[in-house]
Parts: sequence; structure tokens; C-alpha cells
Amino acid sequence: MKLFREALIIFGIYLLGELLSSVLHLPIPGNILGMLILFILLCTKTVKVDNISNVTSFLLDHLSFFFIPAGVGLMTSIGIIKSTWWQILIVCISTTIIMIGVTGIIVQTILRKTKDKN
Repeated sequence: MKLFREALIIFGIYLLGELLSSVLHLPIPGNILGMLILFILLCTKTVKVDNISNVTSFLLDHLSFFFIPAGVGLMTSIGIIKSTWWQILIVCISTTIIMIGVTGIIVQTILRKTKDKN
């Protein structure tokens, strides 16, 4: 019964995000809104981590299965990818470099602030 309750909480929040997205005609997908709602509920401790830990652990353990539809979608778009592969490669490399740089700056800032407090 605990697993059912945990799954009901997760899928209920997901459904709320989907409903908000469709009713309010927001440009943000419903699953993203659901994750934001879950994040807010966890931060405000309205939903406790222990109340959803079993289902979330299961979903994280099997996360790779959620990428299969995206991979199949890429395979159906191989014609588009073949004609623009170099542009996609440049975007992937440049965004990776930017993310590594931004992550480094953030880590250095946090370390500096924690050293100042000590």
C-alpha cells in the first residue's frame, strides 16, 4: 500500500503539472511544471522525502529506460541529423565547454564563501 501511495503522490503532481500547462496554455511542458511543483513541495516540506523515497529510488535505478523513446526519435530523424551533423557537433561542444566553465565558477564561488565563513 505504501508503494501505491508514493506512486500516487508522484503521478498526481505530474498530472497537476500537465493540467496547469494545458489549462493556462503555458509554453512550459507539463512534466517540467510537475517537477517544479514537486521541488517546491519538497523544499517547503509539504511532501517529505521519506514519503516518496521507494518510488523515486526505483525510477532513478531504471532511468536509462526513459531515454529509449528519445533514442528512437533520433533514429527516425536521421535524415535531418545527417545534413546538419557538424552544426549539432559545434553546439554540443560549445555548450559543454560553457557548462564546464560555469560549473567551475560556481564551485569556486561556493568554496570561497564557505572558507570566508570558517
